[in-house]
Amino acid sequence: MNGKTHAGVGLAAFVALSNKLPDGFSYMGMGVVILASLLPDIDHPKSIMNRYILPFKNNGAKVTLYFCSGIIVLYFDYLYANEPAYKALGITLITVGLSSHRNGLTHSLLGMITFSFIVGYIGNKYNLKNITYYFIIGYSLHLLCDMSTNRGVPLFYPFKNKKVKFPFTYRVGSKFGNFIELVLIAAGLIYIIYKLPVMS
Repeated sequence: MNGKTHAGVGLAAFVALSNKLPDGFSYMGMGVVILASLLPDIDHPKSIMNRYILPFKNNGAKVTLYFCSGIIVLYFDYLYANEPAYKALGITLITVGLSSHRNGLTHSLLGMITFSFIVGYIGNKYNLKNITYYFIIGYSLHLLCDMSTNRGVPLFYPFKNKKVKFPFTYRVGSKFGNFIELVLIAAGLIYIIYKLPVMS
């Protein structure tokens, strides 16, 4: 699924669930959900996030940047911090660098748990309450959406590399797939426009 569709689905779900969330509707929560909806595709050099991070949009740049960033974070943790979250972040960055798209950590339950732990640590440290709730909403929606495509996701990586997908799927980039994603974005926007005045 394309990044814009992931962001749109995440935003619509946040608006739909906002009344049931601990903090209700908040722009911080909305931003976290959208960010988490895009994060799993960080293993693709041409994803929306990597367009702003990588100097060159190719796999070599992705491997170099994330692998080196992971080493730096681990070295910093060893010298100064000695915090579990930094260790998790460093190992995660290295794994992202070495992963190919939809074949590794970021599209798995383990990836969601790891990133959620890091986000939860940041939230506790800077008193950002309930940030983990918002993050899990966005991240889990990304995995569910990608399970509706023909490529599926390695949900139980690294214990089981078989891709998990729904019985009925579509191919990303096909005419039918583009139509489905266009309908999802349009329906999400209509719902958000309808719902926001009621919430304000």
